[in-house]
Amino acid sequence: MSDSKTMRAWRTHAYGEPRTALRLDTVAVPEPLPGEIRVRVQAIPLNLNDLERIRGGNMMAEPTLPYSPGMETMGVVDACGEGAEAWQGRRVVAITRHAHGGFAEFVICPATSTFDLPDSIPLPDAAAILFPFHLAWLGLFDRAELKAGETVLIHAAAGGSGSAAIQLAVNAGARVIATAGSDDKLALCRELGAEVAINYRTADIVQTVLEKTDRRGVDVVFDNVGEALMEKSIRCIAYNGRFLMMGFASNKKVADEKFIVPRQLCLGNFKMCGVLLAYAGDAMAAMLKQGMGWNFPSHALGTRINQKIVELIQARKIRPVVGRTMPFTEIPAACEALAASQTVGRTVILL
Repeated sequence: MSDSKTMRAWRTHAYGEPRTALRLDTVAVPEPLPGEIRVRVQAIPLNLNDLERIRGGNMMAEPTLPYSPGMETMGVVDACGEGAEAWQGRRVVAITRHAHGGFAEFVICPATSTFDLPDSIPLPDAAAILFPFHLAWLGLFDRAELKAGETVLIHAAAGGSGSAAIQLAVNAGARVIATAGSDDKLALCRELGAEVAINYRTADIVQTVLEKTDRRGVDVVFDNVGEALMEKSIRCIAYNGRFLMMGFASNKKVADEKFIVPRQLCLGNFKMCGVLLAYAGDAMAAMLKQGMGWNFPSHALGTRINQKIVELIQARKIRPVVGRTMPFTEIPAACEALAASQTVGRTVILL
């Protein structure tokens, strides 16, 4: 357990751009509640959703300022709440409590969102696994039931979940068509196994996809861009194909608006699948279903997914893509690079 009563944490004091909104504070080391664990942080992977906690974007629940952004962490469990004692001392990756608090030296996480990580996977790769590979797996296999021989269109394919999706799809025997916004990013997509790589800034996505699929379209669209590409994506889907709504990077505001045209779905004759990475225990899942109508994947499912991903990495069939590592003191600069789309794969902060 930590002998110190204080720690460093980057916290948002007033919403704005990272260099002005974030301050490096000294705060109390948090204590885990029942069902929670505390991680002594070794690395912090950055996520696009962290920017909302800095800029004040669209959030399902807005924390009280000041608070620390950061929805994911990696390190060693150094304290456990009641019921979570079995996690003590284990090397883990985890989603943070209420999806924030991660830009700190010690972080609280629900045990239901925590997963083992073997020492055989070194840093920084160890910190680049959870969100991209779990999210891609949930979409491609749990929702879309992707099969060998099928074709999948992956948007933002040089990013964290996109680069993971390319590799998982190729490993499953699927054909990948990838989109990205620069020559360097397209080269990475091809290196990871994409058969076709399209520059969405200069090429006609729909025309290219139809040409490369003999006018049939793709079986699966993996879309974490959202509004900016949704209409084009729908036009790319084959009969009885599956559209994976992975995220809304181009415009998060539409996440809470009625912007889908029902006739597009009818005429498209495809399946639309929602995908959210947020694990819950049985009691919490039941409460969320009763109160909100939501469905959350179980920790047991997450554990099975994590084991399969670890096995594939250890067998060198897939690999985490780390575009940049930076020290803890440079978190604001790292966040600004992420906001400006100057990154590929994952940016990992090392402590």
